[in-house]
Amino acid sequence: MAELVDTTTDLLQQMIRNACVNDGTVESGHELRSVDLLQGFLEGGGLDVQRYEPAPGRGSLVARIQGSDPNAPKLCLMGHTDVVPVNPGGWVNDPFGGELIDGEVWGRGAIDMLNLTSSMAVAFRNLARQGYTPRGDLIYFAVADEEAGGHWGAEWMLENEREAVMADYVLTEMGGFGFSHASGRSVMIAVAEKGAGGVRLTVKGTPGHGSMPLGADNALLKAAEVLRRLGAHRPTPQLDDLWTALLDTLGVDGQLRSDLMNPERVWDAAASLGDLGGKMLHACSHMSISPNVVHGGQKLNVIPDAVHIDVDIRTLPGQDADYVRAELGDAIGDLANDVDIEMLNDRPASRSPQDTPMWSVIENAVGLADPAAKVEPSLIVGGTDARHYRPHGAVVYGAGIFSPEIDMADFGSRFHGNNERIDVESLRLLTDFWDHIVRDFDGTFGD
Repeated sequence: MAELVDTTTDLLQQMIRNACVNDGTVESGHELRSVDLLQGFLEGGGLDVQRYEPAPGRGSLVARIQGSDPNAPKLCLMGHTDVVPVNPGGWVNDPFGGELIDGEVWGRGAIDMLNLTSSMAVAFRNLARQGYTPRGDLIYFAVADEEAGGHWGAEWMLENEREAVMADYVLTEMGGFGFSHASGRSVMIAVAEKGAGGVRLTVKGTPGHGSMPLGADNALLKAAEVLRRLGAHRPTPQLDDLWTALLDTLGVDGQLRSDLMNPERVWDAAASLGDLGGKMLHACSHMSISPNVVHGGQKLNVIPDAVHIDVDIRTLPGQDADYVRAELGDAIGDLANDVDIEMLNDRPASRSPQDTPMWSVIENAVGLADPAAKVEPSLIVGGTDARHYRPHGAVVYGAGIFSPEIDMADFGSRFHGNNERIDVESLRLLTDFWDHIVRDFDGTFGD
């Protein structure tokens, strides 16, 4: 379907120019701009669309091709329309210009994830125009607010309009980028993502006059020691099948692989690899503890009796609130009686199984685009809208395919970074990819 790449490119450029910047406030986002755009685009293919606006300007869009069998599995192609803020001073070109330069579309959202949202729309409309009838319902979901947690998007829709967007299988972002190594080439498809929990540690002391600090029970000094211990703590590593798949994806072998598979050496081995690679490997193998905000003290001459430390905790699949408390207790040690632990929020990690018909369909679609590539399951250390669907029973994968011009390092550096862009060849591959997925998925269920 090479003729569709121009349509995908044009639609992506328009979505970038809509500048649906989400800074986390309810007043930002303005996703209705892209809802208007996508509604006109899809209705031009004869599709009926539904619009939802849970807060002013925060719009999502749903289109559906009705299936022939009400009992067949439903498939949802989900892409978000919002993008993160940008500092134009770090860019070579206008971050919201959507310019096509030397075969690449430039702009905020080109990688995250307007390339998928636009290519999904083009493939979806093309199927409708051809009169294609899937066995199960096929849903296109252009969703708001992913970049700020999904409260005004996927979360709201599943709580308030569940029937409109619920599906047995959901395909979304954070998959499809490849990595070439000595043993060949791997393409990552996301099957899981870490959980996130905000924890507040309240370090307790005894108030007193600041003019007599000798021997004082100063909560601030005690908090400094708690912070030191948190920074030095090494949570128990989790070296499971996803970890092995990551090492396979990266082509890690020899002594480095042996070290990374050893619970006693994995931390130091990851740290030895430098900034981005080491951080990613650490995050994929450990619960992470990042104390990021401290509040304490009332007045210059008053010894503080309480200091609050807010900690960002990211958990691996299977690690619950009790696990978090136990690890924090180990880190704090003999100061535990002086520290209260409060869970501010607890978003558990989530994972989808691989032994599904869709996994084989994805492998086939990747193979058509990149015959030398092996598909590997991957863990996302951040968060996507997949986390809202998995508790409802949906199988969710972060899927896609990119040209060899975009490897894992390129993907990582452009994601929320300066000079975000994507090559037109990737847009062609993606548009074909969604068409193959839909048709092949239907074929798995026979006539």
